[in-house]
Amino acid sequence: MENNLIQAIQSNWISLSVSILVIAFLYGLARKRVSFGKRVLTALGLGLAVGIGLNTFDIDATSIKTIGSIYVNLIKMLVMPLVTVLVITSITSISSLGHLRKIGVKTISLFLATTGVAALIGLIVALAFNPGAGIQQALPEGFAARDIPTFSQVILDLVPANPINEMATGKVVPVLIFSIFLAIAIVHISAKSPEKVQPVKAFFDSFAQVMHQVTKYVIRLTPYGVFALIGNMAASYGLDTLMPLIKVIAATYVALLIHFVLTFGGLVSFVAKVNPIKFVRKAYPTIAVAFTTRSSYATLPVNLQVITKRLRVSDRIASFVAPLGATMNMNGCGGVWPAVVAVFAAGVFNVQLTVSDYILIVLVSMISSIGVAGVPGPASISTTVVLTALGLPLEAIGLVLAVDAIVDMGRTAVNATGTTVSALIVANSEGEFDRAAYQNDEEDPLELQTA
Repeated sequence: MENNLIQAIQSNWISLSVSILVIAFLYGLARKRVSFGKRVLTALGLGLAVGIGLNTFDIDATSIKTIGSIYVNLIKMLVMPLVTVLVITSITSISSLGHLRKIGVKTISLFLATTGVAALIGLIVALAFNPGAGIQQALPEGFAARDIPTFSQVILDLVPANPINEMATGKVVPVLIFSIFLAIAIVHISAKSPEKVQPVKAFFDSFAQVMHQVTKYVIRLTPYGVFALIGNMAASYGLDTLMPLIKVIAATYVALLIHFVLTFGGLVSFVAKVNPIKFVRKAYPTIAVAFTTRSSYATLPVNLQVITKRLRVSDRIASFVAPLGATMNMNGCGGVWPAVVAVFAAGVFNVQLTVSDYILIVLVSMISSIGVAGVPGPASISTTVVLTALGLPLEAIGLVLAVDAIVDMGRTAVNATGTTVSALIVANSEGEFDRAAYQNDEEDPLELQTA
């Protein structure tokens, strides 16, 4: 017992010492003005190497996990005030409610269309990989399938009963709806008596500036957070966990990559008419933070900075599309993943899927991605809805549970990038994309704020 305690203490000290050395190294790169993107990429590589080393030598990664959790908590700290103030300021800056309605229709249409395409790609890739072939694995101990919320419950969960309580409990959608109501009321009164709401508008505009500054402070910690999060992930999973489900992981990431390259690349190239490689380089901080935090909400502050400072989309469009996308845009979680798991389940339980089943997978994925907005664990709920619609056993979700965290990194990166792409497309269609500034940026605008 005493030996085990000593080994645990030694193990913690080793991981803590390694973490301090890496953080010191990354800080040195910042002092030398190495670009933000390169520091994040370096942190990703170091985290992967350190995590694999800790896993190989069976060293406790608790210290690294704690550092990552601190970063995630700081990011989450920003979400509620940012969602509230940015939605209000973006809507109050739009003088016409008709214009607001047009932007909303474009944004949600993009979310639905890209999720449908993602589901189709996930379906095709999963059929090619046949990830369920030869799988014989017991359900994880204590697994219980998630219940599907009823339609009335989904609607009730979206309606804010107590906005302060919703903020305290982290329910983003009700806060979003409350903010929209508040902003529309300000616009309505402003059209008749602008002097009556001027102090309120001035307060929110000022508060938005303060929140932007707080966001800059937290974003500076991104390389350290990325190192810790990816390090903990690499240390937690060994080959024994991954090998039985390697086809599921491979099919998911191939589908996500195809969707990223073809769908996002096509929209950026042919609709927004910008170089897709340059777009990826500018959007990289969003991709990296989403990949490591596995949370669209946690990525929101970074994504807002990327959309406005790097992509040169107007604050008005970014402040409307980004919070909505963090809630509703689920190309990875609601599109690719349910399709892959459905094909996997059919293979494991020897169920033959028909063409009508394939069509149903795509349609249900699109609908469920909107229907479960704001529900905790959207990937699990969307997958449950799709499996239920097809009559497939829900136990399939338990079979893939062991690798959920690994595929969730890619799913979230695609979700967040889809929101970034949507913001660019909507801004371009509304004439609120500064193409000249985007093309002529010689320095990294985000780097100037995070060095």
